[in-house]
Order: sequence, then C-alpha cells, then structure tokens
Amino acid sequence: MVRNLAFAIGCASVLVLVTARSVPTAQTKYASESDAKAMLDKAVVALKQNKEKALEMFNKGEGGFRDRDLYVFCANASDGVITAHPDL
Repeated sequence: MVRNLAFAIGCASVLVLVTARSVPTAQTKYASESDAKAMLDKAVVALKQNKEKALEMFNKGEGGFRDRDLYVFCANASDGVITAHPDL
C-alpha cells in the first residue's frame, strides 16, 4: 500500500513538473489576443500610408507583420481573391 502511494505521489510530481514547464513554453509559442489586435492596428496604419508597400511587407512577413503564430493576410471583399499572405 505504501509503495503504491509513493508511486502515485511520484507520478503526480512528474505531472506537475511537466505541466509547469509546458505552460511558459506555450505562452512564448503563441501570441495573445492583444498581440493580434496590435498587429491589426499596425496593418491598418501601414495600408493607409502606402498600400503597395504594406502588401509587400505582409507577403514577406517583414516589419513586424509575422510574429509567432500571427501574420497578416488580405483579400478582396468583392471576389475573395487573396492579395497578401506570407506564403504567397
């Protein structure tokens, strides 16, 4: 009985250590909602300043328009044609 209890405590300790290590890793791997909103605001400003240059930066992921799992893409609302995407 004591041996089973010690084994269970050992397994729980390993689970806590693995979970504690993976949470900060996940936080650095994925951007937050506020990061996405900031990128959207920045993209709108860039488009208003110079549309062609902004689309080029979006396609290349330059200028802070690619961050972890975030990127900017654009499409025409009328026909759905993608005009900017980092994988184009």
